[in-house]
Amino acid sequence: MQTKRWRIAAVIWPLLMLVSMLLVTAGGLATGGKAAHGAEGSELGPAVYVVPVKQTVESGLKSFLERAYKEAAEAKAERVILVINTFGGEVTSAEEIGELIRKSSVPTTAYVEGKAVSAGTYIALNAQNIVMEPGSTIGAAAVVNGSGDLIDNPKVVSFWVKTMKEAAELNGRDPDIAAAMVDPGATLPLPDLKQVKQSGQILTLTADEALKVGYAEYKAESVDDAIKWLGLENRERIELNPSIAEKLASWLVNPIVMTVLFILGIAGIAIELFVPGFGVPGIVGILSFGLYFFGHYIAGFAGMESVVLFIVGIALLLIEVFVPSWGILGILGSASLIAGVLTAASNPMTAFISLVIALVAAAVILYFVVRKYKDRGIWNKFILREKLTTEQGYLSAETKEDLLGQEGIAITPLRPAGTIQIGDNRIDVVTSGEFIASGKTVKVIKTEGTWVVVREVL
Repeated sequence: MQTKRWRIAAVIWPLLMLVSMLLVTAGGLATGGKAAHGAEGSELGPAVYVVPVKQTVESGLKSFLERAYKEAAEAKAERVILVINTFGGEVTSAEEIGELIRKSSVPTTAYVEGKAVSAGTYIALNAQNIVMEPGSTIGAAAVVNGSGDLIDNPKVVSFWVKTMKEAAELNGRDPDIAAAMVDPGATLPLPDLKQVKQSGQILTLTADEALKVGYAEYKAESVDDAIKWLGLENRERIELNPSIAEKLASWLVNPIVMTVLFILGIAGIAIELFVPGFGVPGIVGILSFGLYFFGHYIAGFAGMESVVLFIVGIALLLIEVFVPSWGILGILGSASLIAGVLTAASNPMTAFISLVIALVAAAVILYFVVRKYKDRGIWNKFILREKLTTEQGYLSAETKEDLLGQEGIAITPLRPAGTIQIGDNRIDVVTSGEFIASGKTVKVIKTEGTWVVVREVL
């Protein structure tokens, strides 16, 4: 029992300590960065914050921009310039970022550097003004799935068209142009460009075209040029970039990476529990779950309640392994573990699908590991495999193999049990079922343990 308790503690406490250390470190990185920039901005007075949007639009970017706008507001900045160069990303995250821009007390200028595609276009449209680099483009905002294929679901297309049109109207831009960037089936005359957007096309505008149709206010060679156009060249320029923790979090919340972490986490801990003695799988499993919660904490989704639910779930499952409760603890543990994982995710359904895939993959991995190292399995502790054989010198009772083939006289009737005499020895015997009268000659035909079987010699 003591060994079992140590094994449970060896898994639970490292997991708890690792996750706690990661969360404390994450908090230190985030708050440390905020304090430094916030203090600097307050001392400088009105400033211009230059913030890059040069990655996939997802939950990690949203978390970084929340920090950027908070710092800009605390510093009473005069302007936030979003330097946009992205192929887009998640619609949900883009909507949240758009709302963040609209509600900010600090006005925003979007500087399109390269491409503002799809969700990047939506982010730019929420800014008070748009400045574009020569050769840059904006548009191509059709809804696509994870494989890059167009989604033609009318409900989805209608929703995104409406959302884009509302963003365009915020600052007096033509909403029909925004709709043409989303809906491949739309037809739209563009007299300023002397062309017609035909059905089957998705509208994309160059910097010059965007200026002509009112989707950009200025074309600037650089961010400095854009700042000068805004009349803010004498302001302090503060460039805010994602911290190392935020960059790592942006990678960790990716659904594919998340699924891999689940597989490593579940398989690693399961192997350590059922085939103990390796050490490495357990460490890998704990690190994987620690990274999952670390990434989602930095991205602003996971709280300590999610970590507590997860650890409680692991603990209950471990207790179920060593102290059977007819499945009650196992069910509660599974529910707690799943709740911890899902409440920490930006999209619970995506996390649930990743968790199911990981469980299946981890089960396959565990099967092959257990099969290869079955002699080290924990079940060996509960199975008596030792055999006390005659070859090893063990005798459970006196054997009578030496009587095999000997003849004697029945001194009692054998019905079918009775007694015979061989030499000077009286021996209890049985027949194969037949009756043998006393005084008859019998022969030993079989011995098995203490049993001696005889038949009459005719």
